[in-house]
Amino acid sequence: MFKHSKLVSALAVAGVALFGAQAAQAQIVKIDGSSTVYPITEAVAEEFQKAKKNAIKVTVGISGTGGGFKKFCRDETDLSNASRPITKKEMEDCKAAGVEYIEMPVAFDALTVVINPKNTFLKEATVAELKALWEPAAQGKVMKWNQVNPAWPDAPVKLFGAGADSGTFEYFTEAIVGKAKSSRGDYTASEDDNVLVQGVSRDVNAIGYFGYAYYAENMNKLKALPIVPPKGGAAVAPSEQAVIKGTYQPLSRPIFVYVKAKSLQKPEVKEFVEFYMKNAAKLTKEVKYVPLPDNAYTGNLEHVKKNKIGTVFGGQNEVGITIEELMKREAKM
Repeated sequence: MFKHSKLVSALAVAGVALFGAQAAQAQIVKIDGSSTVYPITEAVAEEFQKAKKNAIKVTVGISGTGGGFKKFCRDETDLSNASRPITKKEMEDCKAAGVEYIEMPVAFDALTVVINPKNTFLKEATVAELKALWEPAAQGKVMKWNQVNPAWPDAPVKLFGAGADSGTFEYFTEAIVGKAKSSRGDYTASEDDNVLVQGVSRDVNAIGYFGYAYYAENMNKLKALPIVPPKGGAAVAPSEQAVIKGTYQPLSRPIFVYVKAKSLQKPEVKEFVEFYMKNAAKLTKEVKYVPLPDNAYTGNLEHVKKNKIGTVFGGQNEVGITIEELMKREAKM
């Protein structure tokens, strides 16, 4: 009898524990995607979890924009971080899986080309010079700095850049080479920007690229390379002011989160999205990206309220769009 009652109470405790675990599991917001957007979403997730006293868990992965959209369109995540707009192929994949989404621009990034601080010869670069370094034709051939510009030294070039699943890879190749995903393959690639930071910081002959937040976090280890705008004129270094004025071209770009419409039916996701938009400007600035005007965030919440499904980009990445142009486009959605 004693044994039986102990067993019953043990099972009851296990049942409560299991029910508790299931309830806890139900309160998870799942996010994946861009490593560029990660610092903002992670900062929001931390603040949100604190505010909710960890009653809701938010997981944030970094499988790259493309990797994130694959999971999103397979219905595995609630939100997708993206450093470029959703593509036509991804739109089709989501449609086939019955996944509808709301596009939310959250900040502007100054995609940053970085060099080692001990590099004394590189003061600026043109788009043409960067293209000569990164285009597919350079693979196995352009191996030294002086092959790009005879004024540069006869020293080996070490290249570090985003992996193929990265939105940063797609944006950079389109802006610099002229075609998305068109790049030499003989470089150190990673979806984890911290790997690229380490690579460039350890080699005097290195050059790489990633989102501005990773440069801002590592200014003591890296030097940002000013870029001569495609239309000519003085080289412009990446900065908040240059992004706001639209002078840091062609590497200024909007970055996004995409929210699954179906997930918004879950109170924890809806709450997280509202918290995100109310705190995005402050936290975006904290992690060193450029916040959008306040009406961008209230507009995003309005789109949630009215269930405005889809994208204003039509499946195309666009190089050179300014904050002002983005805001006009979003207002028409």
